[in-house]
Formats: sequence, structure tokens, C-alpha cells
Amino acid sequence: MTTNINPNVLTEVWDAHLRSEFAEKDTEATLRTMTATPRVNVVPLMVGASNLDEMREFYSRHFLNQLPPDIETVPISRTVGQNRVVDEMVLRFTHSVQMDWILPGVPPTNRRIEVPMVAIIQFEDGKVAQENLYWDMGTVMLQAGLIDGSLPVRGADCARQMLDPVLPMNELIQRAQR
Repeated sequence: MTTNINPNVLTEVWDAHLRSEFAEKDTEATLRTMTATPRVNVVPLMVGASNLDEMREFYSRHFLNQLPPDIETVPISRTVGQNRVVDEMVLRFTHSVQMDWILPGVPPTNRRIEVPMVAIIQFEDGKVAQENLYWDMGTVMLQAGLIDGSLPVRGADCARQMLDPVLPMNELIQRAQR
């Protein structure tokens, strides 16, 4: 059983992990924030890695080298518990590069994508042990032009409503009742 770590240490380690990914795009720096047996699971796609060798491969070949220049995360909330951080955010980017970790096998569409996402990060002994990342693939695919708007799926307005909760809801229900 791992000892509970000070919540400030958890957020410092997680913020360093995010910097090494999104700002530095440095695989080895990212791995230094992780345990010897880390796991990353991009839940909607079942992609990621389950050990250091797989993690090095995933980060180097399918993630860090495939971050669009304009990618940004907009924080919504962060919850810190015993050995766990939960981040709720909006991910924004232009699909200007191949992105195996979010749209595997789909050539760049050059479309702007905004999607709400949740990251649940488990720590062991002060290092990232596991990341589970969640988002709605329908929202991503609609914005990328891979599915049409006749389906009961929303696009960037899902992310915008998370940032501005007064925006209207239930439009899909209203559309279905017409």
C-alpha cells in the first residue's frame, strides 16, 4: 500500500508531467515523473501503454510528436484526493497533424476541435502511476467532419457550454421532437 502524499506534491508532480508533455514535448522528462510501471489509458480509443518501454514508444511515436502547434488545455476544475488528481478541462486544437492518440489513422482535416475531457491520475510514492483520459469521440468525429450532424452528437458547443454554463441545453431533445 502506498503512503498518502501531500496534495501539494501531487499537483506539483502532475503539473511537471503536463509541462514535460505539452510545453517541452520531452519523453524522458515525462517518464521521470512516472513510476517504474506506469499505465496510460486513452479510454475512448483503448490506446496508451502499460509499462516504461511501451510508454517510451507511445510518447515518442504516437503522442508528443503529434501535438498540433496550437494545442491548449483550458482548466475547468481540479480535485485532489488521496493519491489522486482529477482534472476537468477543455482540449482545443486544429487537427493539422496526424494524431494517433485522438484520431488514429485519420489524416489531418485542418478543422478546429474543442472537446471537454477528464483526466484521472493515480499516484504511487509521489509519482504518476496511472492516467485514465476520457472524452466523447462523437464530439471529436463531428468536428473533424467524419460523421454528419444528423446524428445525436454535439460539436464544439459541448466544450463551450462547459466553460459558459448559461449556454442552452437540450437542443438535441428539442430537435428530435420536431
